[in-house]
Amino acid sequence: MNSFSENLTFRKAVKSDAETIWEILQQAILRRKKDGSQQWQNGYPNSETVHSDIEKNQNYVLESGHRVLATAALIFNDEPAYEKIKGKWLTDSDFYVVHRVAVSDEFLGRGLIQIFFKKMEAFAQQNKVFSIKVDTNFDNPAMLRILEKLGYMYCGEVEFSGSPRKAFEKVLTG
Repeated sequence: MNSFSENLTFRKAVKSDAETIWEILQQAILRRKKDGSQQWQNGYPNSETVHSDIEKNQNYVLESGHRVLATAALIFNDEPAYEKIKGKWLTDSDFYVVHRVAVSDEFLGRGLIQIFFKKMEAFAQQNKVFSIKVDTNFDNPAMLRILEKLGYMYCGEVEFSGSPRKAFEKVLTG
């Protein structure tokens, strides 16, 4: 690893991070729109989502020198849409769901999302949770490549707000 990636910290977001997290999400929303994607183009996520995630202690950030570079919601055992998968999950045990993953425009192309996922996986293992589930839009090739590269297995489709999403799971070792 280079010195940049060695100086990254994974931590739970706090209220003072909300504005920066929302800025990063707005950048990602705009990127998705420029890419012609339908994902995140309907008012979700929004600043209320950010505040709610922080209040529920389920927003995490990747930072360097007290500067937030990436954000994601990491939610324990709670995603109602995942109960109705068209397909089959790899496990039926406890899991974390990863939602609302975004990296600052300034740090695109440095592999931060892969590093972030690895840190979330390590966090799950430390908490004796050995499954991470995630979904993404069909028209999000960057995230689809990252999930494949990191060993997430395609499990089927789930639906959010009438829109199908590709669903993935990675079983972690204990």
